[in-house]
Formats: sequence, C-alpha cells, structure tokens
Amino acid sequence: MLESVRKKTRPRIIDLYHIFCGVLYILKSGCQWRMLPKCFPKWELCYYYFNLWNNKDKKSPDSILEIVLKKIGWRGPTKQWSERENQFCNN
Repeated sequence: MLESVRKKTRPRIIDLYHIFCGVLYILKSGCQWRMLPKCFPKWELCYYYFNLWNNKDKKSPDSILEIVLKKIGWRGPTKQWSERENQFCNN
C-alpha cells in the first residue's frame, strides 16, 4: 500500500520499511523531526514520505498512513506526554 503512493521512476536505495519505522518512531515518541536517531534514514526523507502518506484523497476519508496503521493494529498514545507525566506526579 505504501509503495502505491509514489511513482516508480528509479530503484529505491533505502527500504520503505526503514522509512516507515522512522515515521512510527516520530509518531510514538512525539519528538521533533530533526531529532530522529541516526539509526533511521535522514529526517528529510522520513518527513517527505510522511507528507505523501498523510495526504487524504477525495475517495477515502482516511489517508494511506491511517489505513496502514489501522491494518497493523497500531495504537498511538491516547494522552499527550505532559498529561501523562502530570498524572503520575499527582498520585
């Protein structure tokens, strides 16, 4: 599904799995794009694919990224980090 978004013009150098893992890391941790660890592809490349995958078309109310995340059963954090941190401090 993720490969269908971009036209194939030349062979890929970096596997889409690594880019997808970088995007998942950003979504899970909530860190800035420039703070993506070096074990992932460059942040610019991950950000480029995130924008491609996150665009919603007129046919479907969900983006490709949302469809894939639902398909793999991924659940993001339900509360912001600041809310979770304050929850533990108040107990």
